[in-house]
Amino acid sequence: MTLDPQMKLILDMAAAAGAPPVRDFAPVQARAEFARRMGFFRRGEPEAVGRIEDLTIAGPHGPIPIRLYYPKAKPPIGAAMFFHGGGWVIGNLETHDSTCRERANGSGVMVAAVDYRLAPENKFPAAADDCYAATEWIAEHAADLGYPAGRLAVSGDSAGGNLAAVVALMARDRRGPLLRYQLLIYPALDPELKAASHSEFDRDGYVLSRADMVWFWNHYLRNQDDVANSYVNPARAKNLAGLPPALVITAGFDPLRDEGEAYAELLRKAGVPVECTRYGGLTHGFFNMASHIDEAKKAVAQACAGIRAAMA
Repeated sequence: MTLDPQMKLILDMAAAAGAPPVRDFAPVQARAEFARRMGFFRRGEPEAVGRIEDLTIAGPHGPIPIRLYYPKAKPPIGAAMFFHGGGWVIGNLETHDSTCRERANGSGVMVAAVDYRLAPENKFPAAADDCYAATEWIAEHAADLGYPAGRLAVSGDSAGGNLAAVVALMARDRRGPLLRYQLLIYPALDPELKAASHSEFDRDGYVLSRADMVWFWNHYLRNQDDVANSYVNPARAKNLAGLPPALVITAGFDPLRDEGEAYAELLRKAGVPVECTRYGGLTHGFFNMASHIDEAKKAVAQACAGIRAAMA
């Protein structure tokens, strides 16, 4: 594999800056540092959308902030939950604002971004519980929110991809909201880090390393028993049949690459319609770099097309 030239330029700039990995910070400081770095990828004014609404719903363990992004083309043809990445420890509504705007306009749906509770202050299953509760609420209030009832997808990147897969499982197991689609963008799915790509990318320099994932998982999980929980690792579910169609997007230079692709294969074997695409020259996090990387633009367009088609 060869790094995409535009991707390499970003990595070279990061190396020249000499910033330490976020795992070298305490969680609170890591959040501020991650937000600062994500600001680098904002170019010009944010993409205009139809409108944005911030609201707070009552969750099972406290209030859950949600941000709604409406597309320019009205009315929305459906809705898509979005769970941000950041290893369940960092990230928020602001760090992933640009990708939510792009997704709303590109897919024609209302994007509902969830500001779920973060670890280590709130360990598993806090984030999963918040994301499922938010999905239930969005499904139940379709008429009030202005999108067609029953046209709902889940999506997320990295840890958010994990949460999207988990919410899809929860919805099936609990006979909850009917989901039309799951978009899993380089999802984090294996706390044991056994996939070969974790050994391949066990050093810094490619945005995410195996050491970063050890740090994230250690903050998120309560104990070793959580490793076997299918709401931590969906691949541990006894049965994956009956889940919504999926698009799994992976990056070639990413320790999470192989576990995402392995999960796509498990879904396929269970009879779930799956499309799995590897963007070979890119690293983890590329979805937030669409304003800088042409291949990332293609991935965003693919994701938007998949969601749009699922709402037909």
